Amino acid sequence: MELKEFMETSLLLSYYKNLLSNRQKEYMLKHFEEDYSLSEIAKEYAVSRQAVYDNIKRGIKILEDYEKKLGFFHRDKKILSILRKIDKKYKIDEIKKIIELLEAQ
Repeated sequence: MELKEFMETSLLLSYYKNLLSNRQKEYMLKHFEEDYSLSEIAKEYAVSRQAVYDNIKRGIKILEDYEKKLGFFHRDKKILSILRKIDKKYKIDEIKKIIELLEAQ
C-alpha cells in the first residue's frame, strides 16, 4: 500500500470507524494509527496473519463504500478548501478559527 492510500484510509477510518465490526475496527486502528504490522496484530489476537489481512482488506472496502455513499470526507475537504479561499481573500478571524478546528480533526 502506497503512502497516499495509507493516509487516505487512515482519514476514512477516523470518519467511519464506528460503522465497522469491533474486530475490523481494532485491527485497523492498530495497523493504521498505532503502526502495528499484520504479524504483530495476529500475535496479539492469536489469529493468523492472513485473517488480519483479510479483515483489514474488507474494512478498507467498507470504508471506501461508506465514503462513496455518504461522502463526509470529500464534503469536509471541499468546505475546508472554500474556507481557505475566503480566508485568503478577506482575512476574517472567525474563518481562521473554523479552519483550525477542521484541520485539527
